[in-house]
Amino acid sequence: MAYTNYNNQYCNKGQRHVHEVQGSVMIAEREEDPHNHRFATVSGEAIPYGQDHYHEVAFRTDFYEDHFHEFCGNTSGAIPVGNNRHVHFLESVTTVNDGHRHEFRVATLIEDPIGEKC
Repeated sequence: MAYTNYNNQYCNKGQRHVHEVQGSVMIAEREEDPHNHRFATVSGEAIPYGQDHYHEVAFRTDFYEDHFHEFCGNTSGAIPVGNNRHVHFLESVTTVNDGHRHEFRVATLIEDPIGEKC
């Protein structure tokens, strides 16, 4: 599958594009205290990788009974969704807190969905 070259895609006065990321982590502590958390953030700017790119993502979840979790990592490369737009996939685990961690899978939202494509 051929990807658009995102290496030189500068729109807003030199900034590479970013993506919104939001979701929920999977339920942990199923026997003792089943719960999950939510998160929302904006990725870092596009990081060129050959003819593709990825984004750094960092977030802190909401609280549940006095604890939260964090994550810091990278998305997959671009996944075309039509009309010269794309998303990214991210699958990982959060930090351990309160004796457990959470798995999660999420796709980013489309970059600048109503803006003109550069």
